[in-house]
Amino acid sequence: MQNPSYSPAIPLATAETLNNSLCLFGRVLLAFLFVVEGYGKITAYADVQAYMAQFGVSPNLLPLVILTELGGGLLIALGLFTRPAAFALGGFCVLAALIFHRGGGDAAIGMEKDFAIAGGFFVLAAHGAGGWGLDGWLGPNLSPFLRLLTK
Repeated sequence: MQNPSYSPAIPLATAETLNNSLCLFGRVLLAFLFVVEGYGKITAYADVQAYMAQFGVSPNLLPLVILTELGGGLLIALGLFTRPAAFALGGFCVLAALIFHRGGGDAAIGMEKDFAIAGGFFVLAAHGAGGWGLDGWLGPNLSPFLRLLTK
């Protein structure tokens, strides 16, 4: 039960606007990394295949990696199917950390960053896109199955 003498420092409408702004800003920051990296993998396709092979990862998975990064990043930026996209990208970050960033030095820093980014995605998966995303705007107009993915 809320304390009747409690008066929020920020009016509710302003707090909601701030929350939605921060969600949008956070989504765009997270998405930017993955859209840029996904596009970069397209432009350096053979080099990325060779890099993957060095770590025992089949180069045949590169199209799936590009789809995950580029497609997932765009979905996050738009706030569309945010929860499943964020969950997938969070899992992707954990896998990337465990496969490509084992060891000390720069690899350890890369692992820590991947885990931190995964944490951000898992929070986004738990809480959704916020009010300024296509999930909220399109949700009622989607089929019942697709609506489940936006909740």
